[in-house]
Amino acid sequence: MLVATFAAPAFATNCWILASGEGQECVIFDPGMPDVSHQVDDLIHHHNLKPVATIFTHGHLDHTFSIVPIVDGYGIPAYIHSEDRILLTHPEKALSAEFASQVAGMEFVEPKDVRELRNNDEIEIVGMKLRAIHAPGHTRGSLIFSVGDEIIISGDVLFAGSIGRTDLPSGSAKDMENTLRKKIWPLADELRVLPGHGPETTIGREKAHNPYLKNVMRP
Repeated sequence: MLVATFAAPAFATNCWILASGEGQECVIFDPGMPDVSHQVDDLIHHHNLKPVATIFTHGHLDHTFSIVPIVDGYGIPAYIHSEDRILLTHPEKALSAEFASQVAGMEFVEPKDVRELRNNDEIEIVGMKLRAIHAPGHTRGSLIFSVGDEIIISGDVLFAGSIGRTDLPSGSAKDMENTLRKKIWPLADELRVLPGHGPETTIGREKAHNPYLKNVMRP
């Protein structure tokens, strides 16, 4: 499997591009901010790929900012959980007061083709089977995605050695605890984890070393 990535300039949000191989169709996860369509296009051309979908792990602006130029530019659909769709047009509903004030004068619109996901929805594209797993805590509509039996796209649910914050509007520490216990811990140790920020890791490594994950599993 081909996995290409870069970190967006704002908040170092990872944009992941997955394909079955060079010259194949691909899916783009979480193109962030500011407009990163040129960086995406560079990777697409470098690997001779054809974008067929853009998928968002959640609705925070540092993950969704480039949705319109990417989705409408390539003429592809965008997928996001139904609970977080409102954040595409009203991102301030899940931002800190400081960040919300910085974007207060900006207008946000949906691209032409937005499709809602719910728990256990499956998408079969680019020669891969992707399964959406509802994983609230960071936001109400946070999702992680299993890609076959090899990869987990964890968004801002799980990082190498840490987890996503739960103190922003739409976040919940209780929901995050349940997500870690019921959605993350049962995953196979060998799965590669491609997070929303920071380096990739594995489920086994996080079970052994991530203090947040270990804490929720203590008797």
